[in-house]
Amino acid sequence: MKIVFFGTPEYVLPILDSLQKSFKNPKFESGIVAVVTQKPKPAGRNQIITYTSVDAWAHKKNIPIFYKSHDFVNRKIKADVGILASYGEIIPKSVIEHFKFGILNIHPSLLPLWRGSSPVQASIISGDKITGTTIIKIDELLDHGPIVSQFKEEVQEEDTAYTLRSRLFDRSAEVAVALLTAYIKGKITPRPQLHEKATYTTQIKKSDAFIDPKIIEASLKGQALKKKWKIQFVKNYSLNPTPYTLVRFIRAMQPWPVSWTYVQLGKGQELKGKQSLPLRGKRLKILNAHVEKTPLTVHRSPYTKLVLDEVQLEGKNPVSWKQFKEAYTTAIFE
Repeated sequence: MKIVFFGTPEYVLPILDSLQKSFKNPKFESGIVAVVTQKPKPAGRNQIITYTSVDAWAHKKNIPIFYKSHDFVNRKIKADVGILASYGEIIPKSVIEHFKFGILNIHPSLLPLWRGSSPVQASIISGDKITGTTIIKIDELLDHGPIVSQFKEEVQEEDTAYTLRSRLFDRSAEVAVALLTAYIKGKITPRPQLHEKATYTTQIKKSDAFIDPKIIEASLKGQALKKKWKIQFVKNYSLNPTPYTLVRFIRAMQPWPVSWTYVQLGKGQELKGKQSLPLRGKRLKILNAHVEKTPLTVHRSPYTKLVLDEVQLEGKNPVSWKQFKEAYTTAIFE
């Protein structure tokens, strides 16, 4: 079987390894015969040209690499099927039709729920107890094609986008070979999605990880805000801002772009005991947090509040919330 793989990030590599190990046969020139990935881009403060993980994987194995989906078609590379996982672009019809068995997309949600670029983050934020992976035969529309297979995965209470996504793609790697073999042999009949139940996500930007300081301040005190909190990268979706939804949001933003807010520092001392400086309106990353339930007392009913565990002030190293409060005793969110 000859396969062209469309993908970009590191977490899809287990799928590549699994397919190559099972289908590579030098005698028949089978296995992964080409990869299509995003082109190298400048990254980091020094803007160093950086290659994608899929690009690096293919380079080590001397597999042809293409940066546009139609380029391998123009090169007349023959393949039976395409496998797509977190590629990042819509595949044109002319490329889809190049494959005898089409292109299968490995999507980390239970489609039609959470179509688009950020399904794992949306699943965590919304409080889904169960998510999963859907393998579809792609068409010209976004995550719209018929379902070849689905499997479910429980969302753990401590899951971040990184841990949940890694688990989903590791599981996909385990089932990919048997699933693809059955599909090619005609043992699986794809079924249409329930399109009327579709929900949509978009690509996350750094600005989407912003949390209004008023929401932080209220949640630290265990107070509720009536105003809905709109999640920018999920279409037509808002949350009630509570300690629980905040913690889910913070976890969903790990490892990137990391949730952040603004903190008013007033007059505070630097963490290493340097001279006190008047600092205001600094950006603060929220790296970790949890919900604390307070007990019933004579004076107050039980309630829940947000507890920050680890933060990072703009231009500083990560510190515990306790260290931060000791350094900036007048810091407030407003």
